[in-house]
Amino acid sequence: MSLDQIAAAFDRRDYNLAARLLKEFLKESPQNPWGHIYKARLYEVSEHFENATAIYQQLLKSVTHPKIVSHARQGLQRIEARLQVKRQQAIAAAKSDPQNTEPGLLILEAIAPEIRAQAAKALAQIMNLDVYTARLHLPNRGWKIYRLGAIGEMNLYTEQLRTANIPAFCVTEVDLQQVSVFEVQYFEDYAPQAIVVCQNQQGQLGSLSFDWSEVSQRVEGQLPILENVTDVILGREVKRRSKAETLDYLQVYDLHLPKRRCILRMCDWRYQFDQGIEFGAMGDATIELDQAMNRQHWNSLKNFLNEQLLKQPLWADFSSFGETAIEFPMLLERLPAHVQEYDHALWSSAFHLYSSLAFNRDAHR
Repeated sequence: MSLDQIAAAFDRRDYNLAARLLKEFLKESPQNPWGHIYKARLYEVSEHFENATAIYQQLLKSVTHPKIVSHARQGLQRIEARLQVKRQQAIAAAKSDPQNTEPGLLILEAIAPEIRAQAAKALAQIMNLDVYTARLHLPNRGWKIYRLGAIGEMNLYTEQLRTANIPAFCVTEVDLQQVSVFEVQYFEDYAPQAIVVCQNQQGQLGSLSFDWSEVSQRVEGQLPILENVTDVILGREVKRRSKAETLDYLQVYDLHLPKRRCILRMCDWRYQFDQGIEFGAMGDATIELDQAMNRQHWNSLKNFLNEQLLKQPLWADFSSFGETAIEFPMLLERLPAHVQEYDHALWSSAFHLYSSLAFNRDAHR
């Protein structure tokens, strides 16, 4: 059985004959690299791209013959071109469905160091990037907004990323906006049910009772207190440089009640520690609400909540998420903040986005 006969069958696109001839050829010459080139070609035409890629890559590692190397490289290029066309066709099909045109977000989750190199190669292939750029896009910790676009396209990318073992999820902007937020003023009771006095999004006060088992997860974050400062640089001429400097942080803590589609939000500068349940050792009924004492009360409140909800997940990586989220100001301006008496709208919207993403994350998996 000769290679010329196999080549002739390929030229005629008689792949069934080529497969039979190749099977006999590889029995006689199992180590012949040309036989493996044709084997990879058969995988190509049948669209078994992973098998074809594996053979081509193995040949590049083990063979130095210039023609073999050239054929293997050309094979990999053909496969990448075919896959890219398929991805574009799938994206176009997803976008054509009116139900898939709502604005959405694609979120990348942290990648473990041991699989980072492999994940970068996969991301590069899916997003048509070079590997170095793809590696820079992968978050080291927490979440990262990677792309905005039609939810159909974001869903497609999410499926491809998960198939490549890159953790990701997507959500529509509408879903983010449909979660109600109640700002907790204080806890009135905690057993047998928790009762909170809270304020709704219209500023109306009321009480809400819930079982601790209704809380699915917790979200914690710090919002920076920023002040613009001016540096004066003296030299041949005086230069002034204005920049924002972080003076301190405000604390925010959310409880998620998914069955009620609502978030209970507590803010350390808004919580009324002189009302309801006392938290921490306060000595007497008088509560000094200076900054240091307020932080002690806040820590006591957090400890209490953590004891009640020890088994519920806690999302507390807002700092890394927020630093990248504020690079999307137009997105944040479209989303509500639901944080009162805080002057930096982008940061408050970024925290609400982080909490709302956590709220919707598992619903879209």
